[in-house]
Order: sequence, then C-alpha cells, then structure tokens
Amino acid sequence: MSKEPTILFCVGATKSGTSWLFDYLADHPECHVRSIKELHYFDTLESKAFRQQLVVQRNQMARLRDRLGVAKGAQHRRAADKMQDVLDWHKVLKERAENTANYLGYLTWGMDRHSLVADVTPAYALLPIKRLKQMARLSKETRFIYVMRDPVARLWSHVRMLSRRVCDSADALASTCNVMMERVLQGQKSSMTERGDYEGAIRRLNAAVDPAKLLIMFMEELLTPAGVARVCAFLNIDYKAANFAQPVHVGVSVAMSPEHRDRARAYLRPQYEFVARHFSDLPENWRRNMGEARL
Repeated sequence: MSKEPTILFCVGATKSGTSWLFDYLADHPECHVRSIKELHYFDTLESKAFRQQLVVQRNQMARLRDRLGVAKGAQHRRAADKMQDVLDWHKVLKERAENTANYLGYLTWGMDRHSLVADVTPAYALLPIKRLKQMARLSKETRFIYVMRDPVARLWSHVRMLSRRVCDSADALASTCNVMMERVLQGQKSSMTERGDYEGAIRRLNAAVDPAKLLIMFMEELLTPAGVARVCAFLNIDYKAANFAQPVHVGVSVAMSPEHRDRARAYLRPQYEFVARHFSDLPENWRRNMGEARL
C-alpha cells in the first residue's frame, strides 16, 4: 500500500442495517473487508472474555469444516476463504492480550490497492469513552459510523432475532417473542435496550471522536441511493450503486401486539426525544411513533 488505509468502525446500532452495510462495503472495489463481520476485539479487551470469543471461533471452524466437506465450486471457495479468516482471527485471540499491531495486521492482510478496511461490530457502541478514544487514534484516517433505526422497530427486530435463537419450533416463535418483549418492557432485559440506547452511544462517540470523522445517520436514510452516496463521500471512496432489494438478516415475520407496540412507544420515548432534539430531519416513521407515544 502506498498510503495508510482508512480504518472504519461501524459501531451499531444493533439491528439497524449494519449487516447490509458490511455486505455493501465487502463488495466495493476500494474496500478490503474480511469475512468475519463482528470481530468483538475491543469489547473483548474490556471484558477479558477471550475464552468466550475463542469458543465462538472454534464453533465456526467446525461448521466450516462440515461445509467444506460437501460444498463445490464457488461455494467451496467462499467457505475456504472464510475458514482462512477464522483461523487467522483465532490466532489473534489466542494471545489473550491486547496487541493492536496483530489486530491491524489481521484487518490489512491481503490488501492490494484498497483504500479502506473495516470492523463492523455494533457492540462497540457500548464501549467507554477511553476505549473509543484509543480506537480513534489507530490511524490518521480512522472513521466511525453509527446508524440509528426507529426505536420500536429496532427493539422488535432484536426481540425476534434473540427469540429465534432460543425457540424450539417456528410454531412457538410468536409466543416466545411476546414473552421476551414483556420482559423487556418490565426492565428485565436491559441488555437489549442498551443496544438501542442512542443517547448513551452518541454522547460517548461525540466525546471520543473528531466530529469530522464521525457519521451518525438513520437506517431509513442509509438504505437509499442518497444515503449510500453520503457514506461513500464520508469514507472518501467512489460511489457504487447498491442493491436495496436484498435485505440482510430480516428474520421471521412476527406481528407485535397493539398493546406491546403502545407500551414500547412510551418506554422508548426518551430515545425519540433525544434524537429529535439533535437531529431535525426525523424519518416519517420516527415522527409517527414519537407523536403516538405522547398520547
């Protein structure tokens, strides 16, 4: 590389289009994005949960070995590339200690004429200011993107995702979602609302990152040609047309009950109001839910 690449951290929010953005950047000719979306490096440094992350990668290796045993052609090549990435990342984690040189070595391995590398890990939005400042200093061209989604829609998508992971059958999914949503609204699942705490995340990011190197936007904007153009301009890469017809990780469709929707609007009203105070151009679905939350 003739110059230091831009390092992008896409730090959330969870269920707000980060997987779609990861796929877009991975397909962009100026971006070098390895195949593991969520590296969880810096939150692992905070929590010291190296064992947990090593287990995640070993389980991924086992699944990939099974896939390599039956896949052919292009599918086999993709699985082999993914296996190489997982093996390389496992080596970084095995140190069980902070080593940003090895972390950056993983991100940049295999670069050619690319100008950007990326770590798309929504959990980074929960990191303390000190750690975010350290990340911002990794290079002269370190940039952060934080994407927000309508709070009620984001929360329900998060509920559906986690319910699907623990649900024994598709038939039981709706009831599992309703039970989990009730627990959230009663304050028993704070980890889920923390992932949609726009106020906390934005305050920490504003305290840690140069405003010129921080892009905060709505998912509703991201998934438009104008939103993609804004991202490309922010990252100093050429505009590339995006495919908006292929959503990523949408999940099984389950309707939220009217009662839960009304309670969720009220429960999340502080998030609506914080964002409205700081971002004047709210998407229509935000305005509608915010207005109904005041009734």
